[in-house]
Amino acid sequence: MKLWDKGFSTDIKIDQFTVGNDRALDLHLAKYDVIASIAHAKMLGKIELLSPEETTSLVAALNEIKVSIAKGEFAIEDSFEDMHSKIEFIITQKLGDTGKKIHTARSRNDQVLVAMHLYLKEELTEIKLQTKNLFNLLLDLAEQHKNILLPGYTHLQIAMPSSFGLWFSAYAESLVDDLYFIDAAFKVADQNPLGSAAGYGSSFAIDRSFTTKEMGFKTMKYNVVAAQMGRGKVEKATAFGMANIAATLSKMAMDICLYMSQNFDFISFPDELTTGSSIMPHKKNPDVFELIRAKCNKLQGVPNQLTLVINNLPSGYHRDLQLVKEIIVPAIQDMKACLEILTFSLKEIRVNKTILEDTKYDYLFSVDTLNELVQNGMPFRDAYKKMGQEINEGTFTAKKDIKHSHEGSLGNLCLAEIKEKMNENF
Repeated sequence: MKLWDKGFSTDIKIDQFTVGNDRALDLHLAKYDVIASIAHAKMLGKIELLSPEETTSLVAALNEIKVSIAKGEFAIEDSFEDMHSKIEFIITQKLGDTGKKIHTARSRNDQVLVAMHLYLKEELTEIKLQTKNLFNLLLDLAEQHKNILLPGYTHLQIAMPSSFGLWFSAYAESLVDDLYFIDAAFKVADQNPLGSAAGYGSSFAIDRSFTTKEMGFKTMKYNVVAAQMGRGKVEKATAFGMANIAATLSKMAMDICLYMSQNFDFISFPDELTTGSSIMPHKKNPDVFELIRAKCNKLQGVPNQLTLVINNLPSGYHRDLQLVKEIIVPAIQDMKACLEILTFSLKEIRVNKTILEDTKYDYLFSVDTLNELVQNGMPFRDAYKKMGQEINEGTFTAKKDIKHSHEGSLGNLCLAEIKEKMNENF
């Protein structure tokens, strides 16, 4: 069944090419098409295009489908083009002519749009909550390990003292920035496009304010052409939000892979979180974190993928837009999986408390030793030259009783302030 069926069949190759994997992807979106259809049916009843009895029966039939989706019983067989055709078939089979009236004053275009907006709102909310869970864990780890020093690096060269408290809380505060982008994407998604129909509105006197309120949107996308132009754009906004989180997770996964290596030996994990080698019995590989790194690097390319599909399309609908679904839906699943597995794994992290006992890290303290000379009255440039000379001559003695007290330093992590910044997002 096709919503655009005019009584003749298209070639099977054309069907296969144009439908693609829409049926599988639509299983993620079907719930939201039903939610929008319920709101649409109620609106048609409100403006008297449906009788009260027809409205009641349509809403009841749609709610039954919603329950079947929740139970995992809803399927889209090959005889149906997509979720829209399957849902309309079910209600028409159940209600006869009343079921055929559900498509009054709408197009499949705004059906896809509104379902995607509802889907993205829910998924962005879930991603935000998962990010908050990771944030809370990172702050807990920062507090727990705040006094354990860690070498800081620039150019992958030993640089200055850091700490596990600084390291964990750095990624926590980075997630705060990332959620600003998620919030921006949510704001784009929180606009009701239903009623734009094929992109030019309808001659029926539909009540778009009613469906906006009924579906829980903050506002509507007023201009019907702008609503249609939002297809692909709302997905791209979501992708940019996820790309920022992915960048943070990828960088942390890279740190973890480095820090787990024998050359660093800063952290470790239980054996059950690592993998072995088929020929090297000593190996404990960070496969989980390597895959997080790779998946998150792929996620950072999703905005560009979407751009290449939607770029330079004129206004109005084009079939190119169908392809954004197969980019954004799997990307969302990968984003949630990476957040979940990183949070799960970090709960088991073990930190090395004796890293700086290795003398190769003595030079971490050159700046602090230099600064003490400055505090005792020596000009900075003279103190710098003195330190450089002692290092070159091998006579440098590190001052390890360091005191860092300014906001955001290893002696003053400002964890409460960072937490407050996150809480402002909720």
